[in-house]
Amino acid sequence: MTVRTIVTHPDPRLRTRAVAVERFDEDLARLVDDLVDTMRAAPGVGITGPHIGEPRRVVVLELDPRDGIRVYVNPVVVEVGAETLRHVEGSVSMPGIVEEVERAARLGVTYQDLAGARHEEMAEGFLAVCLQHEIDQLDGIFWLDRLSRLKRERANKRWDKARRRGGERR
Repeated sequence: MTVRTIVTHPDPRLRTRAVAVERFDEDLARLVDDLVDTMRAAPGVGITGPHIGEPRRVVVLELDPRDGIRVYVNPVVVEVGAETLRHVEGSVSMPGIVEEVERAARLGVTYQDLAGARHEEMAEGFLAVCLQHEIDQLDGIFWLDRLSRLKRERANKRWDKARRRGGERR
């Protein structure tokens, strides 16, 4: 288990679609362990393979330490509810920068676990927001893309200023 270097915005690897995991082996288990350690060190509640330069479709979430780690391999959104909600989001690849994003309040996903078994899950609220955020990242859609042009420009300016001040942690 290792804390890995996080790829930071605007690295083009954050805009590249991740590839499906085909081998469910020790290498995948090590990647997940590294993702957990890296996410906790960031700190964050979610992280993907692309966040650490691994272009594989793996999501790790820890919304509440009491509930434990959730691992989604090859997740796909299969259903999106009509109701939306707004939630403040940010990224481990852009620490310290947050904005309110509108997302579906409920969605269905299919995914595989570390053994390759297939699962379906309905998610609501914060879990639904986090899954959409991380699956977007797997698809090469950075969270800023969900903002208006004005909010995106302001967030980028704050990020540039933070990096010039030495605020970029990685």
